[in-house]
Amino acid sequence: MQKNITLEHPNISELIRDLATLTNYVRVPSFPAMLDVFLSKLCHFDTITIITYKKALKPILIHPQDPAQQSAALRFYLSKAYLLDPVFNGIQQGILPGIYRLVDLSPDSFEDTEYYQTCYRDFDLVDEINLIIPLNKDTRCAISLGRKKAIGSIRRTELNHLKSLFPMVDALVSQFWLSQESEYIEETTSSGPLNYAIKTFARGVLTNREQEVLELLLRGHSSKSIADLLEISAGTVKVHRKNIHSRLNTSTQSEIFTLFLTHLDHHDETRRAS
Repeated sequence: MQKNITLEHPNISELIRDLATLTNYVRVPSFPAMLDVFLSKLCHFDTITIITYKKALKPILIHPQDPAQQSAALRFYLSKAYLLDPVFNGIQQGILPGIYRLVDLSPDSFEDTEYYQTCYRDFDLVDEINLIIPLNKDTRCAISLGRKKAIGSIRRTELNHLKSLFPMVDALVSQFWLSQESEYIEETTSSGPLNYAIKTFARGVLTNREQEVLELLLRGHSSKSIADLLEISAGTVKVHRKNIHSRLNTSTQSEIFTLFLTHLDHHDETRRAS
C-alpha cells in the first residue's frame, strides 16, 4: 500500500542555506554524499546512484562508495548489464541534459527483457528518476533516484522541485567533476568501447539484418517496435527471430542473453590480453 507522503515547497531561506552548504563541498570527495542529502529534501527516494559514463571506460560509480550499500544487482550492472540499460543507451544516442523517468526512456517491452528479469528487477523499484548532466564532450553523469512500492511513483510537485533546481545541480556537479575527475579515472580500469561488444555479438553467424534485430531484442524492443524501427513488416521480424534461434541453437531469449554474457566475458579477456 502506497504511503501518503508529501513534500512541502522548499522554504527559500532554507533552500539558499542548503545550497550554500552544498557549494562549500563542491571540491571535496564528500560532495556526492552531501548532494544525496540535498536531493532528499526535494524528492523522496529509497535509493540513489551517481554514475558517470565516459568513452573507453566502464561506468564509474561515484556514489555510494560504501561497499555495504552496493547491491549484487548494482555490481552486475556496472560490470556488464549497463550495455542494455535504457539510460545508458539514451546517453549514447545523445539525449539532452535534463530529468527523465525510466519509463520515458525504456522500449515498449522493457519488462520482458532478460536485462530486466536478471538485473533491473532486483533493484525492486516502481519508479526511477534520472538527472542527466553533461560533464564534458564525452562524459555524462546520471543521478538515478529509485522509488520502491511503499513510496510509489514520483508526484508532480516533487518533479517540479527537481526541475526548478536542476540548473544549480547541473552546475555544481560539473564543478565537482572538474576537481575530482582524476581521482575516479585513476581507480577505473579502461575496458575500451564495450558497446562494440553488442555490435559484434554473433557476427559471422547471423546476417547483418539479423544482428540488427537481435540487438533491438536485447535492448527490449517488441517485434512491432523492431518492425517500425527497421521499416519492415512484423512478419519479417518473426522470420528473423526464428532464424536467430536456429543459427544460435537457442529457443528462448534467456538462452540468448546467457550467450551474450559469455561473449562479453570473452571480449573483456581478449582486450586485457592485447
